[in-house]
Amino acid sequence: MVVAPLVVALLLAAALMHASWNALLKADRSDRLATFGVIMTTGTLMGVVAVPFLPPIAPGAWKFLAISVIVHVAYYTFLLKAYSYGDLSHTYPIARGLGPLLVALVSGQLIGEHLRAQDMVGVLLLSGSLVALAIPLKSAIPQPGGRHGLATLFAVLTGFTIAAYIIADGFGVRAAGPDMAHRLAYIAWLCVLEGPWLLVLAIVLKPETVWAHLRRHWWKGMIGGLIANTGYGIAIYALVLGPMAHVAALRETSVLFGALMGTLLLGEPFGRRRVIAAAVIVTALILMNGPRLF
Repeated sequence: MVVAPLVVALLLAAALMHASWNALLKADRSDRLATFGVIMTTGTLMGVVAVPFLPPIAPGAWKFLAISVIVHVAYYTFLLKAYSYGDLSHTYPIARGLGPLLVALVSGQLIGEHLRAQDMVGVLLLSGSLVALAIPLKSAIPQPGGRHGLATLFAVLTGFTIAAYIIADGFGVRAAGPDMAHRLAYIAWLCVLEGPWLLVLAIVLKPETVWAHLRRHWWKGMIGGLIANTGYGIAIYALVLGPMAHVAALRETSVLFGALMGTLLLGEPFGRRRVIAAAVIVTALILMNGPRLF
């Protein structure tokens, strides 16, 4: 089963949205936790507005919703750690590329979606490119205290949580109900339940600095939240329309957007090897999502 052209276009838009809010978050050097909290709380507000107009989701979807919320909290933690230690152009491709790789590897036994030969080639290309991205650039100045290694570690952990929430939300949105309204209700409830915790944590840890930060920069988090939650809503809905591994892979073409934003907007070193590795990742993801070639 291959994803329809319209869904491909929507997923590419979601990929660009995802890379955009990650670049916005990485660029925030004043209080990244507070900004991330506003991004997610914006999703909560969007969900609260939508839920009254949508039907209740099926009882069987709630367990997947609960798992997704727990995994997302771990995802936020690892993502913030990765960004605190490493460049966006280094950590983002590893985390986002690893997610669909893991989904593809377990899709046969766990999901019942079996890989074709070209999917396996895509997995191998993806793995090699991730290794290339994880190696420090020769031109980069070594970071003290093993910061590059920690950035890679937290990026890998982020990738595992991405795979976990893709699978949880894939099962959840499929179990939510028979039509679009029920699937939108699942997305809305996910936004409501996962959203406020990071902002609450930021306020508890450092209330004075957080409030000062929010008074000056609240609008950045709101913009990021509108982009992030719209993009993820598209991605979740697409999980109903095609194989999880293929949908996840196509969405993660955001790795190229993220790598380019890290270089062009944040002034991070990129290098020829990272250019090639990012291009191969995108090629592998498209190969995994494309029509049968061999």
